[in-house]
Amino acid sequence: MTDHYADELFDCQAEPNTRIVFPVSRLVLDPERFIDDAVEPMAKKGMGVVYVKTSDGKPLREPGFVPSKVELIEEFYHAHHNKLETAVAESLRDNASCLVLDCHSFPSKPLPYEDRSARIRPDICLGTIPFHTPEWLFEEADRLFRAEGLRVAQNYPFGGALSPNRYYEKDRLVLALMIEINRSLYMDEVLGERLPGFAGLKSTLRRTLRDLMLVARKQMRFV
Repeated sequence: MTDHYADELFDCQAEPNTRIVFPVSRLVLDPERFIDDAVEPMAKKGMGVVYVKTSDGKPLREPGFVPSKVELIEEFYHAHHNKLETAVAESLRDNASCLVLDCHSFPSKPLPYEDRSARIRPDICLGTIPFHTPEWLFEEADRLFRAEGLRVAQNYPFGGALSPNRYYEKDRLVLALMIEINRSLYMDEVLGERLPGFAGLKSTLRRTLRDLMLVARKQMRFV
């Protein structure tokens, strides 16, 4: 459940980009869930904004230990989304548009709660949402990653992309794309150690995201 080394791999901070890293594991709180369990599909699996179950359906915490959902949301969820909203607002002010790249990793084998289909997992998963992900953005990201020899899939094994709540399905000038990388490309998933090609993959990601952001800046000038 942990995005091992994702903060290092996607370290592409450079002006005028803003990099925001969620400070704790999603096992504490998942900032990409809806707060209201009634509208969050994963809440049915016990994995809403505050998880009560692990990926194999077992209780996450010992009996009797019940964290304060309200306090966790205030400390982590709102704090994170406030940073995101501030960064988006500044980009809209300065550039009249904003591109949110939502970066994660995923295991090479399906987790117990996932669809256990035999479909081969890609190297790169590009998550999209119709309102915030124009077709050209997905197609350009798909082209750039394929040019690096990586297998790409759209919304598989995971789908969607993060847009701060204030702008979600309200402002089309806020673009969003989720980029997830298969952990088998850069780490030993049993031992948790980096593979020898870690640095090379990081350079590939840096180059690809740089090119994608350049295309997005040019494209949005004509929107």
